[in-house]
Amino acid sequence: MSTHFSHTPDQPVILGFDPGKNKCGLAVMGVDRKLHYHQVVDATLAIATIASLRQQFPISLVIMGDQTTAKSWKQKLNTELPDPLRIVLVDERYSTLQARDRYWQMYPPKGLGALIPKALRQISRPIDDIVAILLIERYLERLVT
Repeated sequence: MSTHFSHTPDQPVILGFDPGKNKCGLAVMGVDRKLHYHQVVDATLAIATIASLRQQFPISLVIMGDQTTAKSWKQKLNTELPDPLRIVLVDERYSTLQARDRYWQMYPPKGLGALIPKALRQISRPIDDIVAILLIERYLERLVT
């Protein structure tokens, strides 16, 4: 599972967290929508990864999906992180479908793969980190409206 970094921002950023039973998506984005980090991690490493990200980035808020495992993960974050963060839940319905489309925008197919219709293309990695990006964007959209 690859890690994607950009430079460390000097303004507070938002952590997007798409929690799951086996794997979790993480993303760090500024309110200017500049993406600084995204990765899919094993669920057993999520808390440690978030703690590490907090040392690298000025994270001010966690945005998390509101579905299946949200309640247990929210409690876990509040009890296991040394200094709990404010957590805001957002509607994550259809986010996986939307993440498939975003994946192809971020990583357009090359060569003959570009000729395959989008609906038939296979994504070669988990996209939970892209869901985390979308959750932050949904939160930011709510602030504007």
